[in-house]
Amino acid sequence: MAVRPVSALATVAVLALTTSCDAGPATDPAAGSPGATGASLVLDNCGEERAYPDPAERLYVYDGGMIAMVLAVGAADAVAGISGLQDDAEALSRAYGADVVADLPVASEDRPTVENVLLQRPDLMLAGWNYGWDEDAGLTPDGLAERGIAAWTLTESCRQGDGESRGVVDPWTALSTDLTALGRLTGHEDDAAARVADVEERLARLRQAPRAEETPTVFLFDSGTTSPFTSGSYGGPQGVIDAAGARNATEDVADTWTTVSWERVAAARPDYIAFVDYPGQSFEQKVAVLRANPATRDLPAVREERFLDLPYAAWVSSPLNIDAAEQLRAALEEVDLLPDSGIEPAHDLRP
Repeated sequence: MAVRPVSALATVAVLALTTSCDAGPATDPAAGSPGATGASLVLDNCGEERAYPDPAERLYVYDGGMIAMVLAVGAADAVAGISGLQDDAEALSRAYGADVVADLPVASEDRPTVENVLLQRPDLMLAGWNYGWDEDAGLTPDGLAERGIAAWTLTESCRQGDGESRGVVDPWTALSTDLTALGRLTGHEDDAAARVADVEERLARLRQAPRAEETPTVFLFDSGTTSPFTSGSYGGPQGVIDAAGARNATEDVADTWTTVSWERVAAARPDYIAFVDYPGQSFEQKVAVLRANPATRDLPAVREERFLDLPYAAWVSSPLNIDAAEQLRAALEEVDLLPDSGIEPAHDLRP
């Protein structure tokens, strides 16, 4: 696909980046760490200006979604360590190449610790609130800054004013903000701009696709038994479901990933149910929960098995969100909930 100029959505992200060269060492932890050279970028991240090495040369990346972002902007060579890949290796291999994914240095199979991060000697760590940052464990942007390591917080996870709810911009803006910033941080601006342009071109195609007379409702089932974990209006699934031509059953929840009641799910009467595939609770176990629960077992989506299972990295904020949207669109068309659009998923991410 030909590279076209950064579009209006990406410009929102670009305007948030201000460059400061030879700024000298940062003394305020909130300003981050400018790296050993003293040259730094000053970028807005979650409403705070922080200093970053220019460019970042050793990245520690947590979580499949953020690993996908780094691969998408062509910065795999800068990765010093990853953790939290879970079962996303297969999906990332389909999108970015098996050899590229296999060569990523795995620092930990589990959530990172301060000690684990320090062992990799990064100059920048990518994580988020509920995506690796852990105040109890002392692994936070400010804590890393005190050790000379800069931190970029996933935009989807930026905290709202109450300090608990997350999400401050719509999911597609959050994604373009992170891709643009990571391109600038790693010296891969052109690659990042091309990725943002590709996402936007495919997003426009989805939005122009024919709609149903009655918009179908989709419930995203992450996990749970006594109550389901899902995602509200600020999470990646909101962007995926909306782009596919459907309505998120929990779009009225002003948060990202959160727990709701089974009664709320039943009241939404979802026409279709999508699942997050990752360890802990299998797809089959989740379906069994839906079939056993009195609130959900009689829903048409459950009775008729209108299901789509996609990997974790397709649902959390990630460049794979656009692949998930195309996949969901195709799935909804298969069961006649949406008219035929002719759109084929670029990557089949189904496990």
